[in-house]
Amino acid sequence: MDQPEAPCSSTGPRLAVARELLLAALEELSQEQLKRFRHKLRDVGPDGRSIPWGRLERADAVDLAEQLAQFYGPEPALEVARKTLKRADARDVAAQLQEQRLQRLGLGSGTLLSVSEYKKKYREHVLQLHARVKERNARSVKITKRFTKLLIAPESAAPEEEALGPAEEPEPGRARRSDTHTFNRLFRRDEEGRRPLTVVLQGPAGIGKTMAAKKILYDWAAGKLYQGQVDFAFFLPCGELLERPGTRSLADLILDQCPDRGAPVPQMLAQPQRLLFILDGADELPALGGPEAAPCTDPFEAASGARVLGGLLSKALLPTALLLVTTRAAAPGRLQGRLCSPQCAEVRGFSDKDKKKYFYKFFRDERRAERAYRFVKENETLFALCFVPFVCWIVCTVLRQQLELGRDLSRTSKTTTSVYLLFITSVLSSAPVADGPRLQGDLRNLCRLAREGVLGRRAQFAEKELEQLELRGSKVQTLFLSKKELPGVLETEVTYQFIDQSFQEFLAALSYLLEDGGVPRTAAGGVGTLLRGDTQPHSHLVLTTRFLFGLLSAERMRDIERHFGCMVSERVKQEALRWVQGQGQGCPGVAPEVTEGAKGLEDTEEPEEEEEGEEPNYPLELLYCLYETQEDAFVRQALCGLPELALQRVRFCRMDVAVLSYCVRCCPAGQALRLISCRLVAAQEKKKKSLGKRLQASLGGSRLSHCKLPDAVCRDLSEALRAAPALTELGLLHNRLSEAGLRMLSEGLAWPQCRVQTVRVQLPDPQRGLQYLVSVLRQSPALTTLDLSGCQLPAPMVTYLCAVLQHQGCGLQTLSLASVELSEQSLQELQAVKRAKPDLVITHPALDGHPQPPKELISTF
Repeated sequence: MDQPEAPCSSTGPRLAVARELLLAALEELSQEQLKRFRHKLRDVGPDGRSIPWGRLERADAVDLAEQLAQFYGPEPALEVARKTLKRADARDVAAQLQEQRLQRLGLGSGTLLSVSEYKKKYREHVLQLHARVKERNARSVKITKRFTKLLIAPESAAPEEEALGPAEEPEPGRARRSDTHTFNRLFRRDEEGRRPLTVVLQGPAGIGKTMAAKKILYDWAAGKLYQGQVDFAFFLPCGELLERPGTRSLADLILDQCPDRGAPVPQMLAQPQRLLFILDGADELPALGGPEAAPCTDPFEAASGARVLGGLLSKALLPTALLLVTTRAAAPGRLQGRLCSPQCAEVRGFSDKDKKKYFYKFFRDERRAERAYRFVKENETLFALCFVPFVCWIVCTVLRQQLELGRDLSRTSKTTTSVYLLFITSVLSSAPVADGPRLQGDLRNLCRLAREGVLGRRAQFAEKELEQLELRGSKVQTLFLSKKELPGVLETEVTYQFIDQSFQEFLAALSYLLEDGGVPRTAAGGVGTLLRGDTQPHSHLVLTTRFLFGLLSAERMRDIERHFGCMVSERVKQEALRWVQGQGQGCPGVAPEVTEGAKGLEDTEEPEEEEEGEEPNYPLELLYCLYETQEDAFVRQALCGLPELALQRVRFCRMDVAVLSYCVRCCPAGQALRLISCRLVAAQEKKKKSLGKRLQASLGGSRLSHCKLPDAVCRDLSEALRAAPALTELGLLHNRLSEAGLRMLSEGLAWPQCRVQTVRVQLPDPQRGLQYLVSVLRQSPALTTLDLSGCQLPAPMVTYLCAVLQHQGCGLQTLSLASVELSEQSLQELQAVKRAKPDLVITHPALDGHPQPPKELISTF
């Protein structure tokens, strides 16, 4: 007896087999039966889709087999044919087709299940498949044990709440821990009863977005999430799908995730509103434009991964389906053109309590966990970095190794780069001396592989690539790469990827410092290529560039030389320095200078609220690169090429503030800071390192424009003015300031230690609070220039101003009142002040001998 053929497992061969089986069955029919089959076939569409009668009317058996296979796909076509044969009174042929189908395609009893019956089977499959996850050390653990709750904050939080920094504790209405209740809230209806169809989870690399997405899938399968809303949920790893060769339909991708090939996919797709697609790593999708720009619109159309995923994102494909999208924090801007009315939420990592829980889960031994946690807690910078789960894992891994070897836990790390490098060096230092050279060589090759992947936008690597670099079966493969099996055309395809994408980017950056003699192997592989390629805010090279700068500090370079036994060339560092200095000329994202004096009416309107995430702030990314070096002299030299630190549309989080404050400390003398349309937050009682307090440094000037300044922020800035003797200029342009806020700022300016010489204020509305600022003139000998251009000054305010100007304690030398409408009485009072104090310069058109402009041409703020 002949043995049945092995079940076919890939789409191409399955389609050929389906055609063969269909043709064999149809050739068994008489002409009358074939005619009856054609008529029954036009009414049989499983999802409301039937082959048009024009294609069926004159079709013979060959044509019918081809039409069925192409229109429905392999398995659905066979199921449609089986049911139609039964309705056409060809039950024996239908039974024969089913038998052959089971032998050739390996379809089980799932074929006969309805959608409602298959739901249970699919949920059980998901629970079994995702019950355990691999640790980065390849150990398999239960997902319920591995998952540690993260802070997730909705986009709609108030400005003060939005900037809740990592490691800060949530309060009511703020970030919530990622438990089942929080996950359920992601798709909750708004006040008008509308439910978002697309939810975006965004956050930095290694923050735990993928794990959170997998936990959502697992909780759905366990019956804890979206009950009564979602019948089927599918996890689609974007990076992996984009790298797959060939074309596949969405139906194919769904079938790949099912426990058998008998899933009723057409019936599932017939109710798209009951489906949830989890698109993990959507920032991997290529930018819009080019041949892949047109999104796929048919779930049964075989297309590239980019077109299928693009269709889901843009809602061109299954517009009523639910989407949960994960992306890095810098990428939502690029996705804005694809997404349809998304609801965004920010993954903010571990809170302080969650960090402690993670340490105890990781170490298991309570004594070691307590010792390691206490050490990290005492290192404030290192403890702050642990809000990122992947960084926390690296720190725990290194500390566990140090404890097992009985070493001192005295190594400190201030940046993400230093933490990653510490992990690499700990691997090298723990290896036997005899294995050292081999391990160094393997790590060099691994870095080379990482660089090729980053530059080529690849995260998956074939076995032959590892073999060519002699990495297969090596220790570095075990430590840094995870194995993955993907369904291939003829056989299972084995691929490898780095334990975390951010680690691939770190090793790619390290490769530039490990080049022999500092000379690139190829012209295309030099550091210049990396930096020139990272000229766009949305570039996929941003994190690699940041890591590169972190490795350029003298201390890091010495570590690399010591552990890799090589000399690191200064050429890379000098090239990076020239690159930063070159950014000073027309940096993307830097707003034009706010001109002083009169403006046209078209310039006086309040700027429209910018949509968050539309354009990442490129100057801030430059500051992050410099921060990673932690080398003051290098940062100071780099900043010499920038006329000022100008940031716009930044929603400052705790890490942003730390980065900015460090760069401010390294500023060359006289450099100014300008913040435009930024969202600033006050310090919390427990964590008082606010923006204002951190800017007590060597700035030559500080200018804030179109910013929202709550009273608490004004209080912080006021304290900064008292303790920043090098701060000589303060600009508050078009900001929303309350009377109380102006009073607190004025108190800071009046402080004896305050050395601010120039104050520029432009307020959108008349402010009684200006009286506090004017009163400072009597008490501040340092204040020599006051610019009130564009302010609205009622006559009583001008009278008070003139009285203060003539006070003996007033040392003001210049008063600018450009674009200020003044009454005749006010003009006379100012003329009297000029006669009494001839050295005081008061600039106003009417006082300079020019007529005051008509009222309708005067700017009002």
